[in-house]
Amino acid sequence: MSVKEIFETMEYGPAPESAAEALAWLVDQGDRFGHFIDGAFTAPGDGFESRNPATGEVLATLTQATQDDVDAAVAAARAAQGKWARLGGKGRARYLYALARLLQKHARLFAVLETLDNGKPIRESRDIDLPLAARHFYHHAGFAQLMESELPDREPLGVCGQIVPWNFPLLMLAWKIAPALAMGNTVVLKPAEWTSLTALLFADICRQAGLPKGVVNIVTGDGAVGEMLVASDVDKIAFTGSTEVGRRIREATAGSGKALTLELGGKSPYIVFEDADLDSAVEGLVDAIWLNGGQVCCAGSRLLVQEGIAGRFHDKLRARMDKLRIGDPLDKCIDVGAIVDPVQKARITAMVEANVEGETYRAGACPEGCFYPPTLISGLSPASALMQDEIFGPVLVSASFRTPAEAVQMANNTRYGLAASVWSENINVALDIAPKLAAGVVWINGSNMFDAAAPFGGLRESGFGREGGWEGLSAYTRATTKPKPLKPVAAFAGDETEPQPVDRTAKLYIGGKQARPDGGYARTIYDKRGKLIGQAPIASRKDIRNAVEAARGAAGWAGATAHNRAQVIYYIGENLSARADEFATGIDRMTGGRSGAKEVEAAVDRLFTYAAWADKLDGRVAPVPMRGAALAMRAPCGVIGAFCPDELPLLGLVSLMAPAIAMGNRVVLAASEPFPLAATDFYQVLDTSDVPGGVVNILTGSHAELAPTLASHMDVDAVWSFSGTDLSAVIERGAAGNLKRSWVNNGLARDWMGAGGEGRAFLDAATEVKTVWIPWGA
Repeated sequence: MSVKEIFETMEYGPAPESAAEALAWLVDQGDRFGHFIDGAFTAPGDGFESRNPATGEVLATLTQATQDDVDAAVAAARAAQGKWARLGGKGRARYLYALARLLQKHARLFAVLETLDNGKPIRESRDIDLPLAARHFYHHAGFAQLMESELPDREPLGVCGQIVPWNFPLLMLAWKIAPALAMGNTVVLKPAEWTSLTALLFADICRQAGLPKGVVNIVTGDGAVGEMLVASDVDKIAFTGSTEVGRRIREATAGSGKALTLELGGKSPYIVFEDADLDSAVEGLVDAIWLNGGQVCCAGSRLLVQEGIAGRFHDKLRARMDKLRIGDPLDKCIDVGAIVDPVQKARITAMVEANVEGETYRAGACPEGCFYPPTLISGLSPASALMQDEIFGPVLVSASFRTPAEAVQMANNTRYGLAASVWSENINVALDIAPKLAAGVVWINGSNMFDAAAPFGGLRESGFGREGGWEGLSAYTRATTKPKPLKPVAAFAGDETEPQPVDRTAKLYIGGKQARPDGGYARTIYDKRGKLIGQAPIASRKDIRNAVEAARGAAGWAGATAHNRAQVIYYIGENLSARADEFATGIDRMTGGRSGAKEVEAAVDRLFTYAAWADKLDGRVAPVPMRGAALAMRAPCGVIGAFCPDELPLLGLVSLMAPAIAMGNRVVLAASEPFPLAATDFYQVLDTSDVPGGVVNILTGSHAELAPTLASHMDVDAVWSFSGTDLSAVIERGAAGNLKRSWVNNGLARDWMGAGGEGRAFLDAATEVKTVWIPWGA
């Protein structure tokens, strides 16, 4: 037999990992666990069993938290938070370093326990989950050390409620706890019901590290416990899990003032161009879809392969699938382990069996029990349920494309936007495609690359917010300023009627044109003395529809260079300045004040400020441990709906419009409700300033009536509200429909004439962070 034949026929022998230490730790705890509250484990109570999915063996009995348990954990975190924050970043850094070192010292124990509890192969727990978890604590210890010097105007939120999923139990814990603690917050964490054991082991090392009591609290249980935590007295909720649950959390927290980040489901495209290294792309695809049995939110579950190589690529892929080893997750030679629970296996099975399209290919023999074979379903149409819905299992679906433009169109044909992979040996092709993909993370010639220095998070129904890097810290801090309660501003009343010397019946501004309101109604506007000024149109839901459609049609604005956008905004400022006296007089009459000239001056200055920012808000290169770079790039959100402040009718509108369009967004603005005519005068300035039609759209009318429609519109990507009417609950509840980003005032005022009216907060709200991983080297 030749060496080649020996190489091709030899098989891996078993290489079992001992579970003795992990099982001994469970025995030492009595195989029964309470919660970890205020630095100690509570007595075990009634609960549920945690099982090894590969064998069905009961590992331990866990306690189902009650409302009293959740309240006690939140109270402990609240009592500890002030002292933890006052410890200072440098003091907190020492504890995070200690936690990182303890994770490394007990790495094998954690890895084995994770595999026993979750069913993933020990190679993944040992070589991916544990190193990344330790890396997050080390990295965020550094952030804690630097907080006072680098974030002097930020402070912790307070108590953070955190809910993590069952697919990466320890890693997701690290992603959430590390930044929260670094910034001075305390936490109450609820691990997934199926996989709570490594969270409880982490609680044990918190004691070993001497972490102050109450800083980390862990409560176990099912989804009902998560609901209790969401409703509790916490300052923030951080959730990783399904889109359906994320939507319910958004609705439940609407109007509460709680900060919220959501990392949800995905249906990530894996795009292979005809010039790709096909063998490398096949290996990358194995990691993309069969890592953790496909139970990964950013799994490359949608293969899009260029038509000319589709047959050859699928042949290579099937041959590689046949070599995948499925079996005991504690065997270090195993590639694909067990599905986390029979319930999840049944869900995967049902989705695949319901499919009637394409050709299904399954890998070789699959063990009995909670295992599912790696599966490829090719030849699906883009509208197929399996191409649209998250399967969350070892099932890859495939379709082909002809041109790069078609690849982008197919890739973006999903309600999700978490991650994507692009495979091409032509860097020009890869870098052309990557920015066009609706995804928060794009890997070029790679997949499933993560690091604490690189922000991770999604768009669309994959959630909002980022975890990791400087960008992730903003989710756990707030400005140190203390805003005052909002004071509503009422319109002036009067009884004067037509005729006017000059007709001032204003119109809406949609698609670059003045437009009569669809409903045909107008509201009379009076000055402080009750004298008639004119009429303002009352916009309706159909006017919102038309404005959003016009904004969506102006997508080319995002493709304009930042320099060109800046020139347009400078031009707006110049034209407004030329009419400063006219606007100042009109503002004084409408508002009954004497500060119109200052408001116009501030508005011109603000336009110049954001024109300056247009080509200066840049991204960064994240220092990730690879031969290459992770580019944290800034991208526009898309279409932003915004409710303008009431009290400063011109400056308020400009303060929202200018940062949004400077970053390449298009806007639908609901003007000041009591003083709308400043906005209808302002669109005359837009008409003379080379603003493309549809980039800025202006509506007038009742904010309370317009808010539900604009917030719930499925073609709006973000919605802001700084209205004098507190619309926060309505906006956030409506935004849950497609999980668009929202930014609301929560009934608190903002200093629009001062520093609070401009700055990085507006630019951050107007952009999404897209992380593009680019490996290099021969």
